[in-house]
Amino acid sequence: MEIRIIDDTGAAADAGVMVSDAAFAVAYNEPLVHQVVTAYMAGARAGTKAQKSRSDVRGGGRKPWRQKGTGHARAGTIRSPIWRGGGVTFAARPRDHSQKVNRKMYRGALRAILSELVRNDRLRVAESIAMDSVKTRELVGRLRGMGLTDVLIVTEAPDEKLLLSARNLHWVAVIESVDVNPLNLLAFQQVLITEDALRKLEERLQ
Repeated sequence: MEIRIIDDTGAAADAGVMVSDAAFAVAYNEPLVHQVVTAYMAGARAGTKAQKSRSDVRGGGRKPWRQKGTGHARAGTIRSPIWRGGGVTFAARPRDHSQKVNRKMYRGALRAILSELVRNDRLRVAESIAMDSVKTRELVGRLRGMGLTDVLIVTEAPDEKLLLSARNLHWVAVIESVDVNPLNLLAFQQVLITEDALRKLEERLQ
């Protein structure tokens, strides 16, 4: 299939770029995309939450008072969960939240998302998005001219000038093609990708 290439004014070039139907023209598999995105987000969780149970709290080695005759409720330790300063009944422990997603599923989700972006005209291809200098205003003007207001920019290689120009814009993110994942593809309304990055991404999905 062919994807059109746009210039700085948003106009389509005479010739587009040919890409594989197997990577950019597949059916949208919502259950697969949901599973992969959920697993990706779960893998980003730190899982470091921890609380102390009654066995972890210091003190409470002796019985606070005798069993009978005091008028108090019977108690065996001052570190009981019902006492102030005591342990937590079902204490949280550090754990791993990651979920297994094999390579075939992950690539399938990426293909489905990219294909849906192409169908909805949310994937735009440019020959180059390089900046001559670090100018946020210039970048905003170029993106507005292309009709982009909430955009993920994908480049083939690191571009420091582009990255610095975009870092103050909350509606723009810049990543390399090797860092493309289902979550950041879905986080923006449009995706602007260079032709070289598109080729690299296509090879990754074969």
